[in-house]
Amino acid sequence: MYDNNYINRIPFIDGHNDTLKKLFLLNENVYNSNGKSHIDILKAKKAIFKGGFFAILAVAEKLEERKSGYGLHIVENGWSVDYPRALNQEYAQRFTDDVLEYLIKETKKFHDLKIIKSYKELEKNIFTNNLSVILHFEGAEAIKSDLSNLEDYYRKGLRSLGLVWSRANDFGYGVPFRFPSDSNIGEGLTLAGKELIKKCNDMGILIDLAHINEKGFFDAVRLSKAPIVVSHAGVHSICKSSTNLSDRQIDAVKDSNGNIGIIFDVLNTRPDGQYVKNSPMNIINEHIEYVINRIGIDHVSFGSDFDGGVIPDDIEDITGIPKLINCLQQLGYSQEDIEKVCYKNWLRVIRDTWKGDN
Repeated sequence: MYDNNYINRIPFIDGHNDTLKKLFLLNENVYNSNGKSHIDILKAKKAIFKGGFFAILAVAEKLEERKSGYGLHIVENGWSVDYPRALNQEYAQRFTDDVLEYLIKETKKFHDLKIIKSYKELEKNIFTNNLSVILHFEGAEAIKSDLSNLEDYYRKGLRSLGLVWSRANDFGYGVPFRFPSDSNIGEGLTLAGKELIKKCNDMGILIDLAHINEKGFFDAVRLSKAPIVVSHAGVHSICKSSTNLSDRQIDAVKDSNGNIGIIFDVLNTRPDGQYVKNSPMNIINEHIEYVINRIGIDHVSFGSDFDGGVIPDDIEDITGIPKLINCLQQLGYSQEDIEKVCYKNWLRVIRDTWKGDN
């Protein structure tokens, strides 16, 4: 039986957004972005959005590269993006530090914005009015190859780390954005990348395999003693985007007792990969159901890519996620199943990964 009033109040955790980077570059505040971002505190309260993985992605040093979308080429049957150049580590660290300083200042201005450093704190905040920030680096460019600054970032709140974005770095190889394509490009993890996996396991930092190439993905799966997550991706069998997951990769996430955040971006969910903002939101449910049918309800959640991807008009911003939740109810999923997709699967993986005050 459903408690319909409760269904409309289910809290949720989102696996990935680029809101910090966007608001930092726009010099806007996190409380009210004045319509310039998909997420802010006002929208979060309206949507019952309780927290998520807030990414810091170091952007290209040259403004023209950012403005060009890193060379996006749309063709009749697909699209591609020029492979972004590797970043200088010192520049990436400075950019990351600047965004992190911005975030810390925002938490001091707005006391209902919290950087979460323990599982117990996150679990408690799910049922408060606070917005929980799980600090995530999308790509490890800010980390020195000898890992000497990783512990300092951990002290500042880093609890989730994507090894790469869609470019190469000292640790591995990203997948260029292409449709149709797959992730079978480039070599596996470097020696530094393998050491980074071990260090993250030891420290209790979640390892995110979004954007990584196939060989690097399975290197990480073999090496990690903790659950593997993919914070934001779709199903390659449905949408042939290079960053989407093959069945073999989906199975590997289950085998690690990990979790997949299903991306909302139309370029990674539509079967034709086309840039159509008025796409129906049921294309997202198709990816969610594919993963459920293949590996079970315990290994799938939301991974929107708000403020980074092309979001369907039906959803628009964070306030649209309750529509997805209602769709899951209409598809016949139980209240317990919906809670798993909304927040319990992310909580489980975090509990099983983070160290310290659990």
